[in-house]
Amino acid sequence: MNFFQQQDIARRNTRVLVLMFTLAVFGLILLTNVVVAGFVFFSEDYNVYNGGSGNFGSYFNWERFGLIGIGITATVALVVLVKWIQLSTGGKVVAESMGGERILPQTTDRAERRCLNVVEEMALAANMPVPAVYVMNHERGINAFAAGIVPADAVIAVTRGCIDHLRRHELQGVIAHEFSHILNGDMRLNIRLAAMLKGITFIGDVGHMLLRSNNRVRTGRSRKEGAALPVLGLALWILGWVGGLAAGFIKAAISRQKEYLADANAVQFTRDASSIADALKVIGGYIPGSLVHAARAAEMSHIFFGQIEHHLWQVFATHPPLADRIKRLDKNWDGTYIQRKPIHYPNPPADADGVEGMERAKIVAAAMASVATAAAIEQPLTDAQFADEAADFEQDTAQQEQLPLALVRHSHEPLGAHAITCALLMNPQGDIYQRQMAVLQESETQGLAELAHTLFPAVAELGAPRRLPLLELCLPALKSISFKQYRRLKTTLLRLIQADARTELHEWCLYQLVRHYLDPEFIQVKPSRSRYKRLGKVAPQLQVSLSVLAHEGGGHSDTVFRLGADELGLGNLTLLPPEQCSVAAFSRAVHDLADCYPLLKPRVLKALAMAAGEDGQLTPEEKEIIAAMAAVMDCPSPELL
Repeated sequence: MNFFQQQDIARRNTRVLVLMFTLAVFGLILLTNVVVAGFVFFSEDYNVYNGGSGNFGSYFNWERFGLIGIGITATVALVVLVKWIQLSTGGKVVAESMGGERILPQTTDRAERRCLNVVEEMALAANMPVPAVYVMNHERGINAFAAGIVPADAVIAVTRGCIDHLRRHELQGVIAHEFSHILNGDMRLNIRLAAMLKGITFIGDVGHMLLRSNNRVRTGRSRKEGAALPVLGLALWILGWVGGLAAGFIKAAISRQKEYLADANAVQFTRDASSIADALKVIGGYIPGSLVHAARAAEMSHIFFGQIEHHLWQVFATHPPLADRIKRLDKNWDGTYIQRKPIHYPNPPADADGVEGMERAKIVAAAMASVATAAAIEQPLTDAQFADEAADFEQDTAQQEQLPLALVRHSHEPLGAHAITCALLMNPQGDIYQRQMAVLQESETQGLAELAHTLFPAVAELGAPRRLPLLELCLPALKSISFKQYRRLKTTLLRLIQADARTELHEWCLYQLVRHYLDPEFIQVKPSRSRYKRLGKVAPQLQVSLSVLAHEGGGHSDTVFRLGADELGLGNLTLLPPEQCSVAAFSRAVHDLADCYPLLKPRVLKALAMAAGEDGQLTPEEKEIIAAMAAVMDCPSPELL
């Protein structure tokens, strides 16, 4: 799979979405004018005034058309803007709005611990930091979604039914599917789609409110006024219903093909087609299926792993038929689903939307039960089976990443992650170390200095080869701290870096990784702008970046630089001397490269990786440089390193 090509396809789909959205809004304007003209045509007062003559077409006029068009366009634009602002604050907002609760690294729930372990494994396979994980505890359907604008603020959310009823390899397939949505650039498209469709259906929401308000007619209102309100509400509701049909069609048209692609990418991550195929088979044989009845799930149905509600017409389904998805993954499938016995969970507090969702759940559950095969129903996983599959996920991670078990365990809780991050920036040289310890002791974080001092020997012994994976393991725990603690963390890190009155390149790389992946969790981060369409526009920045990599890497500097420049088609560039390759110059260059057009970024990073690997391998320092650049440029890829 070429993830960057798929990201470009996602951007082209965005243009298609905008075109379809524009047509839908124009259709609403036309339909509204027809309704208004019809109201005027049948208005008794208007017909008396005009002698009751004239045909229906004579009641159209361009002035009214323009006013209605401006009104609808402004209303839709305002709703889209408000919805976009709400959803663009990060994936955690979407997860929490649907009842998701963050799974903390120190959780004692076996299913949650196993889920965190699987997410860590898939993050490693996808070559990106571990995202925050949320669980929707009241949902017994098997489903999941990824949300966020950029990979830095991405989250993975799973239903309780998903982590309780799927075996480990099946859960790997579902999580890998969601990671592919992140890497394919689908998340931004999904958020845009949700915001735009809310704008289309908002008119119907207003009509629904007006219809309901007729039950509370105020004293003193005339009969005519009381009758006009439900008529207006009905008209708006009809317009909204038509808009909802258009919205459903747009959502389905954009979403279905992305699911096939994400299924294929999941096979690439897991290297096992049976993982996601079996997960889909379990959904097919599981009575609740993939149903989700959270209050806001319907408007975000296109971001889920499976169909969240039953559709009589496939044209409005946001996901391909389950059988079609399975057949693409398992050509020898005999049509038999895997059946699992549902676990019953406490019902969430009931509200109007929740009750409606629960009724849908009962209908779909009954329908699925009626078509279930006669195969034996498997029992849910027992505690002993969970213990077999995830007895100690820290031990698994430690072995996989070749890290001390104690460091892995500390990385999964906030204070330990804080101390490890600080220890990664500490210098063993005596006087500098003492100044850095003084910085930690002045910090308001209780116990930080003592723990960092305790962990520093083990962190220092790891050296450059394991710094990057250890830092990435710390990021999920650091995302669970408060905003005040995060500000204190950033201040402490900067003071540690400045303790020796200079900034080393590896310090810059580590700090950029922390800032880039944690800032979106606490503050509104403005994404980079696509300004540079050709590499020639950023030739000076590429010259600095290639020169830094050539001087800091393990290969011959002239050879590394020339390979990279030729790969980028910039053979006229020359290697800069070390004194012109300061950390400050490198930082400015990388932040400028972040404004390149999306398809240029992987080309730059791949050229750097190819040049640095001219001797057959990438050194840890070279990996840190390229990983930090990829983070700043918002360009993750499982193919880079």
